[in-house]
Amino acid sequence: QVQLVESGGGLVQVGGSLRLSCVASGPINSMGWYRQTPGKQRERVAISAEDGTITYANSVNGRCTISRDRDLNTGTLPIDNLKTEDAAVYYCAVDHSPWSIDIWRYWAQGPQVTVSS
Repeated sequence: QVQLVESGGGLVQVGGSLRLSCVASGPINSMGWYRQTPGKQRERVAISAEDGTITYANSVNGRCTISRDRDLNTGTLPIDNLKTEDAAVYYCAVDHSPWSIDIWRYWAQGPQVTVSS
């Protein structure tokens, strides 16, 4: 059983940056980042698949970087030039399904990211 601890949420000003971090109790071979706002469906933000493929949502493309460190069992998601639309609860996940990159075995309890002007 892999435990995930996520940090980096909080209040950020428009145009600022944040860095979400996800620490696992085991090696991170794949990681996904998702976000959800009340009244909206969960949105896939970024995925670092097991084969090394990295995918970003159009809404964050160019402002976001996903990385994994297997030695430290951590993953990070920096987001630059924050917009009000980035406000959401963010979730990291590890160990995606072999048949779908949107199905994950383990999820962290996501923190709230609030963006203010």
